[in-house]
Amino acid sequence: MTDPEIPTPEGPAHGEPSPWNLPNALTLLRIVAVPFYGWLLLTHGGESTTHRWGAFVLFAAAMVTDKIDGDLARSRGLVTNVGKIADPIADKALSGMGFIGLSVLGVIPWWATIIVLVREWGITLMRFWVIRHGVMPAGRGGKLKTVLQALSLGLLTAPLSTLPGGGVVLAVAYVVLGAAVVLTVLTGIEYVRDALALRRTSARTAAERARRAEARR
Repeated sequence: MTDPEIPTPEGPAHGEPSPWNLPNALTLLRIVAVPFYGWLLLTHGGESTTHRWGAFVLFAAAMVTDKIDGDLARSRGLVTNVGKIADPIADKALSGMGFIGLSVLGVIPWWATIIVLVREWGITLMRFWVIRHGVMPAGRGGKLKTVLQALSLGLLTAPLSTLPGGGVVLAVAYVVLGAAVVLTVLTGIEYVRDALALRRTSARTAAERARRAEARR
């Protein structure tokens, strides 16, 4: 749930829809799916083909709801501040479970998982740090990063060794993963820059400066 008009966090914008809506419910379902995905992925040490395919299906379904809830929110005018905050949290919880689970299984190196998790949750905390100054929606780079992460995690979750030509698909998955990690770092730097600029230039900061200036007179 990103874009269009961004109301200030001091309160809902005039006419903002209730947060109790279908897009936000789908976001909540995605959060609820996280532990079930982790259980399916890690059951029997990741050696169960059936459970791995189940984890893949659940992960793919959760990613589809991510697309649906965003489209619904924008097309029906149901974009809310709650959705803008909850949506990236749901994404990060699911992808974080994927990265950690696949690292536990030895599929993804831990250094890649640590880089991604530090960036993802660091940026999430930064969003809360600047929330009094404005809501930071996901940019194009962040959206592409999310797509690459989801694609690589989905492919690596599936038991590709059971498929004909699975080795080729596995190689593609690792290439996509590498691109996702690089873009994760680059967009993280961009978000830090944007957050600092937001705090510097927001209406709240301007008002605080004006009050301090008035107090010094």
